Amino acid sequence: MELVIILLVAGAVMLMLETVLPGLIVGLCGLACWMVAVAVAFQRTDQGIWVLLFVLAGGGIGAVLWFKYFPQTRYAQSLMLKNTIGGEPEVDQSLLDQEGVAHSDLRPSGVATINDRRMDVLAEGGMIEAGTGIKVVEVTGMRVVVRAID
Repeated sequence: MELVIILLVAGAVMLMLETVLPGLIVGLCGLACWMVAVAVAFQRTDQGIWVLLFVLAGGGIGAVLWFKYFPQTRYAQSLMLKNTIGGEPEVDQSLLDQEGVAHSDLRPSGVATINDRRMDVLAEGGMIEAGTGIKVVEVTGMRVVVRAID
C-alpha cells in the first residue's frame, strides 16, 4: 500500500509542476503515476476500487478548483496577455454616400476607386462590371458596401 501512496503523491506533484514546466511530459507522467497506482492497488490489495474512486474524485475536484482559482493567481496573470494588438478598426464614415468607379469586376467583392483611393469593396446585390459608377451605401469596420449608380 505504501507504493500506491507514493505513486499517488508523486502523480499529484507532477501534475502541479506541469504549470511551471512546459512540454506536457511531466503532466503525462503524473497521470501515468495515478494509473499505475490504481493498477497496483487492484493487484496487491483489496482496496483497488477505493483508490480508483479517490483518483477520479480527487482528480475531478482538483481540476474544477484549478480552473476556478488558477487564472486569478499572480503566476497565471504573468502568463496572460493584458492588452490586445490592433483592436477594432476605425470606421471611416466619410466614405458614406461617396461616389467612385469599380476598378475590377465586383462579384460581389472587388476593387474600386473612391475619392482617388483604391479599396476593397463589396457589391450590394449582384455583380457590377469594371468601369461602372458606384456609390457607397454602408460602411462597417473595414467592410465597404457599394451599389451601382443608374
